[in-house]
Amino acid sequence: MFKLLSSFVFFLSVNAIFAQNINEAVFFSQKKQINRFHTISDLEALKKGDLIILYQERVEEIVTILPFLSLTNEPNVRLKDIGIKEDSRHLKILKNNKDAIDKSLETTKDAIQELVAYADTEKIIWAILYFEDTIKKMRIGANGGF
Repeated sequence: MFKLLSSFVFFLSVNAIFAQNINEAVFFSQKKQINRFHTISDLEALKKGDLIILYQERVEEIVTILPFLSLTNEPNVRLKDIGIKEDSRHLKILKNNKDAIDKSLETTKDAIQELVAYADTEKIIWAILYFEDTIKKMRIGANGGF
């Protein structure tokens, strides 16, 4: 029983380490992208709290992807996929950037939660639609035209 449990723990540990190493070289994952765009009528049917959550999610995608837009606009692209060597220097730069963005987004989400609640609902809806339009353009990329 002990050997089986030890083997299982070892297997999980190796998988976690391997999965982490794979993701270290990825600019951003699909988890950072929104999966639905809205119409004005969709948004008008929502309560302000729900709108603020959508607002935060769109800000997160833009802040996460925008710095790398000249390199890629697609999720799960690795450094090597675009010809950048996956050495310790580049991995450290990418990790430091991810950590800084995560910390910044934490602060930004708190600010949005506290302050955007005071905005007029119509302005929140306008901002969400603006963010979604920006995201659509980011996803189309430079070759998709503007």
